[in-house]
Amino acid sequence: MAKVRRPRRWIFGVALLLLVVLIVYRHSGAPKPHAEAPQTVGVAMAVSGNMPEVLDELGTVTPIATVTLLPQISGYLTEVAYTEGETVKAGQFLAQIDPRPYEIALEQYQAELARDSAILAQARSDDARYKILAAQDSISRQQVSDQGYLVAQELAATKVDQANIDSEKLNLAYCRITAPVSGRIGLRLIDPGNYVTAGSSTGLAVITSISPTTVEFSVAQNQLAPVLVRLGQGAKLRAIAYSSDDTLRLATGRLIAVDNLMDTSTGMVKLRARFTNKNGALFPNEFVNVHLLVDTLRHATLVPTPAVQNGAPGTYVYVVDTQDIVQVQPVTIGTSDGSDTVILKGIKPGQVVVTDGVDRLTQGMKVRLATAPGKKPRSPT
Repeated sequence: MAKVRRPRRWIFGVALLLLVVLIVYRHSGAPKPHAEAPQTVGVAMAVSGNMPEVLDELGTVTPIATVTLLPQISGYLTEVAYTEGETVKAGQFLAQIDPRPYEIALEQYQAELARDSAILAQARSDDARYKILAAQDSISRQQVSDQGYLVAQELAATKVDQANIDSEKLNLAYCRITAPVSGRIGLRLIDPGNYVTAGSSTGLAVITSISPTTVEFSVAQNQLAPVLVRLGQGAKLRAIAYSSDDTLRLATGRLIAVDNLMDTSTGMVKLRARFTNKNGALFPNEFVNVHLLVDTLRHATLVPTPAVQNGAPGTYVYVVDTQDIVQVQPVTIGTSDGSDTVILKGIKPGQVVVTDGVDRLTQGMKVRLATAPGKKPRSPT
């Protein structure tokens, strides 16, 4: 008869122990994760300071005078006395047209004046003698009257001769071409030896004034009112010209004129600013950026521009409270100069706002400050 083998008791004990461990694990759940570490952010303190209200507009350097040298008489151009691109002064000799034909005409008119003056003198002498004879009843009154008319005719002839002389003297003056204004003269358009005429539209050269000069720019109609108000108060608005890429400061001037009409197609109004331009940094017809200082806000609440965000709440900033917890604070913003922005409503000077790391923040999050918020005030502008 075969012997029946019974299971060993220790096997049942191991199985029971494993079952207990499994039940305890399931009831205890997975290990709880560690609490999330505070987010490190850059911060700054809202301060009270002055903020300039500046209009940034694209403008064009517009010379005060641009003059084309047009010949007033006809003749051969015999001399050019300037160097292309040089700076000339008003009255400086520039070119010469052959004066000989006009000198000859002048001599002719001078001779005619001398002849007519002699005839006039003889006519006046006869007129005086006829008046004496008429008083003695030696000649008729008609003869005296005719002689008076002859004197008047000869006097008119001498005046015509004098006018011809003055005309030829003016032509001789036109033969010598001088600079009508001070400025920089451009490239030569006519070479010596060419025959020029008074009806020529090409001209000999062009002179453009450099110092002083102006910049013409336009502002939108909704930006014009503050400018007019300040001008009405007698303010001299400062204008600063920068290079076309807005990086290099070229010159400082002031606003001198506002146009009298608005462009109905664009809603823009033209303005003109004047610059001394002693160093010639502003080149005629150059495109520049004009920063027009309209006014300065005093004691405004300022925050760094990176602190201002836009999203579902509108415009807002993250404010850090005393427990280093961030709160979303909607704000109303004003003027900005790029680095700082005016806060019209929402926060006050002394509050701490987040400037760096805002993309990783949410309402009520604990944060760690990378640096202590500064309290540097903004200097007046």
